[in-house]
Amino acid sequence: MKKFILFGLLPLLFSCSSEKSTVSEVKWSGAMKNVMKKGELFGTIHLDTIANKKHLYGLGPIEYLSGEITVFDGKSYVSRVNADSTMVVSQTFDVKAPFFVYANVENWASLEVPKSVVDLISLETFLASLPNSDEKPFAFKIEAEVEETDIHVVNLPKHIKTVSSHDEAHQGQVNYILKDRKANLIGFYSAHHHAVFTHHDTNLHVHLVAQDEKDMGHVESVTFKNLKLWISK
Repeated sequence: MKKFILFGLLPLLFSCSSEKSTVSEVKWSGAMKNVMKKGELFGTIHLDTIANKKHLYGLGPIEYLSGEITVFDGKSYVSRVNADSTMVVSQTFDVKAPFFVYANVENWASLEVPKSVVDLISLETFLASLPNSDEKPFAFKIEAEVEETDIHVVNLPKHIKTVSSHDEAHQGQVNYILKDRKANLIGFYSAHHHAVFTHHDTNLHVHLVAQDEKDMGHVESVTFKNLKLWISK
């Protein structure tokens, strides 16, 4: 695979879960497959118990798949679906997640992004081309003008107490199409954590927070107009 030469970024200081903690260590609680396949919808982590919230970034669903959680630079956004299918976004750490991936990132490396990076597929291809990207998970963030994006908020009906498949887990989910919006995106890349904190067919898990803080959700697709990209050191 073609490698991009990134001056000043060698060696890249990626981080992973390990006994020796680093500033940008990627951590996780629970696993996506336990939620989707085993029906373990209960919270495995209460966000208020994360002691260090300085420069904290993270994402996951709310327990019992009742919404989405995105933490961006120490601010925790929670999105839920109203009875009329509109979205409501609030800010709180008093929330639990059945699986959650997170990292405290104080130092970011800015990357020069090729013009070919216009959507999630080309973004994943670019991130996969980075030196050592297949070794350890890392966080990335994006500031962008978004031409169009499809984000969803999980909204499992309260009477459903267990699920055993992806389709069952996404009952009640509501998708929102946003156009011509300025947004911040936080994502995690890993070649080795399919069905843990990324889906089985991708190395990415990405959430979006509109810069006006009125919309937030899991990114299913996106088309970028302009973007700035950083990866965790």
